[in-house]
Amino acid sequence: MREDTIVQAAAGVHLVHGSNTNWVVIAEGDDVTLIDTGYPGDRALLLESLASLGHRPESVRAVLVTHGHADHLGSVEYLSAAHGTPVYLHEAEVPHARREFVHQVSAGRILANAWRPRVLPWAVHAVRSGGLGDVRVSSPQPFPAPGPLDLPGRPVPVLTPGHTAGHSVYHLPDAGLVISGDALVSGHAISGTSGPQLLPVMFDKDRAGTRESLRIIEKLEGDTLLPGHGPLHRGSVRAAAQLAYERAS
Repeated sequence: MREDTIVQAAAGVHLVHGSNTNWVVIAEGDDVTLIDTGYPGDRALLLESLASLGHRPESVRAVLVTHGHADHLGSVEYLSAAHGTPVYLHEAEVPHARREFVHQVSAGRILANAWRPRVLPWAVHAVRSGGLGDVRVSSPQPFPAPGPLDLPGRPVPVLTPGHTAGHSVYHLPDAGLVISGDALVSGHAISGTSGPQLLPVMFDKDRAGTRESLRIIEKLEGDTLLPGHGPLHRGSVRAAAQLAYERAS
């Protein structure tokens, strides 16, 4: 594991860089909230990141999912089946996680964009990392109640639809953190831009909705952004969302 794989965002909160996707570890004592899990091929790194922070898989009180794409669901079912870890996400995303339907970039759309720089290397990596594998979650659950969850960090789910119908970000208001999944990122393997941005348009189910969800993120108080792709972003979350909105115009 590279030295820069795990980045501390705040006391007890770490952003972990997987092969192309990030996950977040929130710890209070021996208890952990895990947000997303990377690709299936990231499992060894996921477990190593927990161990490096002093935690076992059994320490994970729950996995919170931003959305049901393969590069975020990779080890969710493994943790659920092997350790009985509960899995929570927005009710609109529950059937997506069960694979009752799939809202994910298609092979045809990838081929149509294959002429763009960096698309084919990203696609090869996605396939090799298990992006075409079965990542369905057997027992995903909707959030038990509105407001802060009774988990380490007391994360507050906030619905930000567009990338998928039930995409959610997680706000830690006391720590000034927003864990933004794919609703607002700071980079991507096929993006030629660095800093706050939306993912390339081919990844979104509803591009207009994704852009409008930046207005939701803009209202969340915070000074640190933990995205699903790209590096940790220090600075006003409001300003980051505004910049991404302008870039997406």
